[in-house]
Amino acid sequence: MERYSDRSTDMRSGIRSGRTNVIRCVGVASGAVGLLIAVSSLCLAQGAVSPPGRLLASNCAQCHGTTDAAPGFDRLTGKSASKLLRKMHKYQSGAAGEGIMTHHAMGYTEQQLRDLVQWLSQQR
Repeated sequence: MERYSDRSTDMRSGIRSGRTNVIRCVGVASGAVGLLIAVSSLCLAQGAVSPPGRLLASNCAQCHGTTDAAPGFDRLTGKSASKLLRKMHKYQSGAAGEGIMTHHAMGYTEQQLRDLVQWLSQQR
């Protein structure tokens, strides 16, 4: 027959084993969090060196595409920056009508427009 003291010994070793498992899980979780922080930092560092105009141009890509072969409206990539800037100024002033491009152009500052057209002109 089993004695009470034997069961308590088994329970204590089970508790110790449970504590070890908890500590092990906490260690694994801490390692995972550390890895996540490292990956996030790397992603942020890569984002910090993104060329000016690239993020702004992502809005244009929805309709104009990102390459010469992209379907959609007029191709913007590879065109002269000065020509693109003149067109954007025309839209911004309202001289090109009341279309969607007028509304898009009005949302940019002069520096943003310059960054945007410079980036687009360098893409092929």
